[in-house]
Amino acid sequence: MISEAEAEIMKVLWGSDAALPTEEICLALETDWQVGTIKTLINRLLSKGAISAEKDGRRFLYSAILTRDEYVAHQSRSFLDRMMDGSLAPIMAHFSKHKALSKAEQKALKNLLQELGNSDAS
Repeated sequence: MISEAEAEIMKVLWGSDAALPTEEICLALETDWQVGTIKTLINRLLSKGAISAEKDGRRFLYSAILTRDEYVAHQSRSFLDRMMDGSLAPIMAHFSKHKALSKAEQKALKNLLQELGNSDAS
């Protein structure tokens, strides 16, 4: 769907309340990419329907169509499908085994699982 490089452009657009011209996108990016590279990435995002372009005089203003939540949902599902055969349980077992979750994260997960269990009973 969207490459890591394209995601950097999206992060800039998601972080803005207004549509942005190429120049502002370039300034907001913390990379050493050339302007031509950034324009190529913008054009790819346009062709994928992830962003829109609005003419403003002699320039275009770009804004996100794809939301951050939609992107995260797709990336999460893609990761689970590739790495865990679509199942969340193995990754949770890994975190549990290696104690990679803080007490606060453990509590949040327990609460989430409890909420999910309660919604099944409805």
